[in-house]
Amino acid sequence: GNWMEYTPDKLKDLTSNHTIIGTEELKMVAVELLQGLITDLEGKLGLAPGQHPVNEQSIGSEQNSKQKTKKAKKSKSTTTVEPAAADAIPDICKLEFKVGRITKVWEHEAADKLYCEEIDCGESGGPREIASGLRGHYSLDEMLNKRVLVVSNLKPKKLVGFKSHGMVLCAAATQADGSERVEFVEPPEDAPLGEIVTFEGLPPPAPVSGAQVDKKKIFQACADGMRTNDEGVGTWNDHVFMTSAGPCKAKTCKGCPMR
Repeated sequence: GNWMEYTPDKLKDLTSNHTIIGTEELKMVAVELLQGLITDLEGKLGLAPGQHPVNEQSIGSEQNSKQKTKKAKKSKSTTTVEPAAADAIPDICKLEFKVGRITKVWEHEAADKLYCEEIDCGESGGPREIASGLRGHYSLDEMLNKRVLVVSNLKPKKLVGFKSHGMVLCAAATQADGSERVEFVEPPEDAPLGEIVTFEGLPPPAPVSGAQVDKKKIFQACADGMRTNDEGVGTWNDHVFMTSAGPCKAKTCKGCPMR
């Protein structure tokens, strides 16, 4: 029958008079009453038959939201900044210029224009051996103990049988008779050996390998921009060659190409 027929008073009468209603019938009445109550509540709450009163879709959305938040946090924690592309770095910053001092020098036995030098660049492996075509510009005594700038990330090359591990940076002035006056671009006296030159207004140096310098002709690409200014200060496209003790300079070659 209709569960609404079983009012509290009627149920009281039924349960108090066991001769009128048996135990099994009482159980059936209770089940029918309970099911009726559930059906009534579902109607009032707008639920489909058997649907849980808590919104399952809402739970799913909340769980998805939490998972997304976790993923976002994880993604944020593992994000890394990509290094700047090599092409974005100025070519001059791909070269390495080190402060050095010539500790030993001798004439190349088979090349009348070359000196062979040992240059202390503050490196753990000891001094570098470098060959320079400077015999027409400096005497042996003038070369010894000279403070210089060494281009230190060039690919080693043999010069008339002598393996040269870099080159010294010089400035060259063309004289009235067409000859050249060549002199070192020198770091300040107080610049420590091994210090790497920086460039005013440019990013810190990011030297590439000697193989890359050679393959991409980086030194040649920089050559046109390397000049001393009117005060003899070494520059690349007007960016000064700097050390912690000040700029690097040629003594007399002003407004001249550097090489």
